[in-house]
Amino acid sequence: MMKLRQILVSTLVLAGVAAVTGCGQKGPLVLPTAQPATAVAAPPSAAASSPAR
Repeated sequence: MMKLRQILVSTLVLAGVAAVTGCGQKGPLVLPTAQPATAVAAPPSAAASSPAR
């Protein structure tokens, strides 16, 4: 029973240390906002060189 208690306490201590130290992130976590994709027009040379039907 003492071994189980030692394992539980060690696990809780390690989890607490990991929670306090974190991953090195400074400040709040901010996800990037989605920006609308800009339409890319065909180059003028491609439109001029295509044969007219």
